[in-house]
Amino acid sequence: MTVEIQAGGPRGSHLKSGALAGVIAGAVFMMMEMGLVALAGQSPWGPPRMIAAIVMGEGVLPPPASFDLMILLAAMAVHFTLSIMIGIAFAAVASRFGWPMVLAAGAAVGLGLYVVNFYGFTAIFPWFAMARNAISIVSHIAFGMVLGLSYRMLTK
Repeated sequence: MTVEIQAGGPRGSHLKSGALAGVIAGAVFMMMEMGLVALAGQSPWGPPRMIAAIVMGEGVLPPPASFDLMILLAAMAVHFTLSIMIGIAFAAVASRFGWPMVLAAGAAVGLGLYVVNFYGFTAIFPWFAMARNAISIVSHIAFGMVLGLSYRMLTK
């Protein structure tokens, strides 16, 4: 006799969509942040180093803001873990939102993340204060909007 267990049902599928939307938004965010930082004449490896410093300590902060595989892997592990958690939390709330609301909610989430990261967490991670700028604001709002858009596309 075989027993088949269905994974999650409708709510579980929304949470899985939220997790995947978090991965998508996280990837877009990281590419956008690194690209905009490079366009501003700074090293694109600065943002990943700031993220990696959460788990590796301040010793990985620039300078030098050069490529280092271990630092990049640590940054991606932290970044995508947080992106997935945010995506799941977003899905728990946004499952009943339509297109305009899911984009607005995503933008609000992104802006909220910016405020929390660069004004709240600076008490623990003071190096985040140096990234209080338009690039970080725009990238975080874009993260939220891509999160909302991806989530809605994955659930429709």
